[in-house]
Order: sequence, then structure tokens, then C-alpha cells
Amino acid sequence: MTARRCGRGGFGRWLAKFALKLTALVLAVSALLVLPWRWLPPPTSAFMLREQFKGHVTRQRWVPYPQISRNLVLCVIAAEDQKFTAHNGFDVDAIVRAVEERRRQPRGASTISQQLAKNLFLWPGRSLVRKGLEAYFTVWLEQTWPKRRILEVYLNMVEFGPGVFGAAAASELIFGKPASELSLSESALLAAVLPSPKRMSAAHPSAYVSERAGEIEGVARGLGTHFVAGI
Repeated sequence: MTARRCGRGGFGRWLAKFALKLTALVLAVSALLVLPWRWLPPPTSAFMLREQFKGHVTRQRWVPYPQISRNLVLCVIAAEDQKFTAHNGFDVDAIVRAVEERRRQPRGASTISQQLAKNLFLWPGRSLVRKGLEAYFTVWLEQTWPKRRILEVYLNMVEFGPGVFGAAAASELIFGKPASELSLSESALLAAVLPSPKRMSAAHPSAYVSERAGEIEGVARGLGTHFVAGI
């Protein structure tokens, strides 16, 4: 009896040590993946690598936050995440609505922080594993990066068209101007295609994209530039 208890106790201690070591390893790897990009421009993203692996050409050029038009900042927040400055990475109200609407996730339930976690580190899809990892990396981003940095990296890495990543590449390719000079209407068009940049085009907007851009522009005007002044 005593031997059995000792054996069980030894296994329990081994299991506890293993769990601690595994947790430490996961945290260390997570820190290596997330923390450097708080200060350095990410050289690529999971979504960009996916396109390159398929043999597709990708365009992306990093520009610092002050060189991105406040119009684009405002329109992206208006379209994607109006609670960006207030939440801790998750829009609880939108998640509740998503559950009520047959457990589908409409646009708006996924915050800018969640989208950045997915774009930088993960892959497309709706599996529980992928969503769990997205939530995990979202917490890391929100706890270790300031909001401005999250927005800066998002605007430099998000896809605005097939193989076109970031505000600078999109602005130069579609409108022939630097990202700092984007107008409100141009910014609204770019924000309008974010849900599906491979199917929708800011360069040749469909009736739906034009209508959606108009809605975004209206919301952005309602919010006003002061809404993003403190970011």
C-alpha cells in the first residue's frame, strides 16, 4: 500500500513538473513570437507567407503610424472595431450577438486585435483550435503592446487586395499616392473591402462596395477625427 502511494505521489510530482516546464516553454515561445514586433516592423506575416507559398506575388511596404492618413485610421475603426480604444481585445457585446445569430460570427465580432493575431501568426479558418489560438495571441498583444502599436502593425500588414498588404502598398497601387494623403472617401473604400479583399475591389468597386464605403464614410464623419486623436 505504501509503495503504491509513493508511486502515485512520484507520478503526481513528475506530472506537475512536466506541466510547469511545458507552460514555461509555451510562454517563452509566445514571448519570442510576439514581443519583438512591439518595437520592430514584422518582416512578414502568416497570411503573406501563405500567399508566397502558393507562388503568388505579394506587395507590402512598412510605413510608421504618423505616415498613415488619419482618414484611414478612422475609417478602419469605423468599419471594423468601433470599440477598439475601449476593449481589452474582445468585443463581448458582438460575441453575444454572434451566439444569438445561430452561432455565426458576423463582421464586427472579430476585433482589430483579433484580426491582427490571426493575420500575423495563424491561418484562415473557423476551427476551435484556430479560434483558441487567436484568442490566446490576442491576449498577448493586448497585454504587451499599446493600442497605437496594434493599430500601426495591423494597418501595415492587413490585406487590402489580392497580394496587396498594408496601407502603403494599397494606397500607392490603387490610388497612386502615399498612405499619408488618402482622402476620407478613398479610405472608406479600402476599409470596405477588408472583410474579403480577394473578392472585393477598392480599385473597381462594385455597387455593394460603393454602398458600404458610403456607410463607413458616414460613420467616420459621425465619430470625427478627435476619436482617433489620442491613439
